[in-house]
Amino acid sequence: MASHTSDPLLPVPDGPRPRRGRAFYTRDTTTVAQALLGQLLVRTLDDGTRLSGLIVETEAYLGPDDRAAHTFGGRHTPRNDAMWRIGGTCYVYFTYGLHHCMNIVTRDAQTPQAALIRALQPVEGIEYMHRHRFPDAGKPRRETDLCSGPAKLCQALAINRALNGADLCGNGPLHVERTRARRLPSPRIVVGPRVGIGYAREWVDRPLRFSVAGNPHVSR
Repeated sequence: MASHTSDPLLPVPDGPRPRRGRAFYTRDTTTVAQALLGQLLVRTLDDGTRLSGLIVETEAYLGPDDRAAHTFGGRHTPRNDAMWRIGGTCYVYFTYGLHHCMNIVTRDAQTPQAALIRALQPVEGIEYMHRHRFPDAGKPRRETDLCSGPAKLCQALAINRALNGADLCGNGPLHVERTRARRLPSPRIVVGPRVGIGYAREWVDRPLRFSVAGNPHVSR
């Protein structure tokens, strides 16, 4: 496990940055899941408003051999069809009849693997995130309550099944911006088992969850 740094918050990028292209996503899934840490996930609303956050936690899902993956055993259904597309595709699913979760598909088409986005450090549009997450609240909650979990960040950024299948490499409402030339150094990355997959037998303890050491926006 990595040690915490003196400043657990990631530096905020200065203005819009170049978008990550196809080659970033069509690599090994665990590589992509770690490389996404520190990158800026951007959701553009219909009126042009940008909501964004630095990715601080991900999980890798490794396809037909992975008992925790939606494509385990080669399952290909209308629900998980986006996972069978080219890397850089958005896969959004609805779970427990309550929550949306967002994944970024990796590798080439027909290799159904993905990285789950588990938490963000909010950057832009924070007032909108408060409104989306706590529409009845009399005053804003803590920023660490906005995107510290996969369902929370989808609610905060208004990500739902309408965005399932979106191409993050196109000009649509979702993309990832590059915030640095290289990925976070390994001492800043905590590696551990994924969350909530007790059914996955020998895959339960695989080290496929990645987070920024000490960051207060990581899921709890």
